[in-house]
Amino acid sequence: MTTNMNQPSNKIHGFTLLELIAAMAVGIIVIGAAAELFKSGIDATALVTQQADMQQNVRTALNMVARDVSMAGSGLPPGGLALPYGTGSSLSKYGCDQTSTCYLAANTYPTGTVGGVAVSNYMYGLIPGSTTGMKAGSWTATIPATGATPDRVTSVYVDYSFPLNQYSITFNNALGTSINLTPPATPPVGFPAIISPTGINVGDLILLSNTRGYAVGEVTDIAAVGGGVVSITFSDGDPLNVNQSGAASANIAFLAVGAGTAAPPPPTIGNRLWAISYYVEVPATGTQQTPRLMRQVSGLAPQPVADNIIGLNLTYDTCDGITGGPTCAALTDPIASGFAPSAIHKANIQVIGQGVFTQGNKSRSMALVSSVSTRSLNFKSQY
Repeated sequence: MTTNMNQPSNKIHGFTLLELIAAMAVGIIVIGAAAELFKSGIDATALVTQQADMQQNVRTALNMVARDVSMAGSGLPPGGLALPYGTGSSLSKYGCDQTSTCYLAANTYPTGTVGGVAVSNYMYGLIPGSTTGMKAGSWTATIPATGATPDRVTSVYVDYSFPLNQYSITFNNALGTSINLTPPATPPVGFPAIISPTGINVGDLILLSNTRGYAVGEVTDIAAVGGGVVSITFSDGDPLNVNQSGAASANIAFLAVGAGTAAPPPPTIGNRLWAISYYVEVPATGTQQTPRLMRQVSGLAPQPVADNIIGLNLTYDTCDGITGGPTCAALTDPIASGFAPSAIHKANIQVIGQGVFTQGNKSRSMALVSSVSTRSLNFKSQY
């Protein structure tokens, strides 16, 4: 008799060492590929974000420079105006604040022979500054990222947004160092006050004019007199050195002739005047700040416009339908080329920005260029 019995098997099912190694290798490859794909996505997101931020900074900077340049000369006499000159005068400044800190080198108004005309301490609507656009006193003479020196530009124009010209002006003395401003008897609804957040500030420039001519003063003090009347003081020794009561010509005293006597001075109109300068600031090493474009207005403290700006370059066209020729196009320094700034009819502006990431190949830069008509200067017949 035969008996069938199930015998236990000696075979153990599982992975061999070779199979395990192969599986691990495949797994590592898959995980590595997934990690690389994830890293690529993160890098792409960072680059897109960086590109967007950089583009926004550059566009903001370009738009602001272009806007102020396009307004250059608005409200000024054709060709500009003289600041105090003659006996007892000295050169006026731009690019300084109320601490008497000046942020631009060689920041006095043009003097000498400009465009074939002799001028002294002359305020043009547009003042170019080729390769002088680094903040004065910087630890470096050039922008580290490019090794180049940026340009600067100063635009001067009347601020028509504040109706200072609707106030009546009275000179308090023959030197014109103090004036009273009286609002209209029945001001319209919403008429802004001089002493207000949007009003006149110490450090603002005021353009005064009457039948005797024009003069500029820097506000050194503001005080309420009563009944809506406000007193503005133009003391000598102001940071921008435009209040020169002892100068022979082109000061406020020249307009105030007759003050305090039986013969009053002619009716006088006032407007706020903006003198706006753009330059590049490179903070010192270790401050964790990147180069940035700065905007300094009249005698006020400068403000940053856009971060990560590594270049500001400008050229100017002075050609019109009469002069013509290539020698007056794309000039970096019109004055050195024999042209007055009032002959500029177009400014070509280039702003260069850089991304904030600098590791490996992550750094990106871009440049935007625009040409702006300086419609308020005295050129004609040409864009």
